[in-house]
Amino acid sequence: MKLERGLIHLYTGEGKGKTTAAMGLALRAAGSGKKVLIVQFMKGRDTGELHSLARIPEIRLLRSEKDFGFFSSMTLEQKEELTEIHNRILEEAILQAQEGKADVLVMDEVTYPVNWGLLDGGRLKDFLLHKPEAVEVVCTGRDAPAFLTDAADYITEMRCVRHPYQKGIMARKGIEF
Repeated sequence: MKLERGLIHLYTGEGKGKTTAAMGLALRAAGSGKKVLIVQFMKGRDTGELHSLARIPEIRLLRSEKDFGFFSSMTLEQKEELTEIHNRILEEAILQAQEGKADVLVMDEVTYPVNWGLLDGGRLKDFLLHKPEAVEVVCTGRDAPAFLTDAADYITEMRCVRHPYQKGIMARKGIEF
């Protein structure tokens, strides 16, 4: 069940909900019989959605097998290793989209590695400009580079009005991760 014309979505901004919105769209697409590929950048630790997504045959996931922690605490060697992983994952996602193995491609947290030099932004830009016409692409992350905002058909900006972290409440399993 391919789309006639796939569009590009961007969920961005300082507020919570970017990944949650992308996962909701992935679930909707899978429920409609579409093949969904979710690519997670900057994430290696176990999160609740992984276990649910693994139960849905229309959804496949590509991500690092290794958790590198926060960018600010990574060594140069870890950044180089993660860059290799990210670029390999991006190439695999592009190949699957080009081969018709993904009707919907979610690139979760893609803005960060582009902004931090941990992903080939030129390659991502080229893909977005020349993606297969029927592939729907969803990108998430803060501080989206200009080429991504220029390419996007939908831009949703999440704005933080209030967050429990401001009261000292840390991220909770099953809610924030």
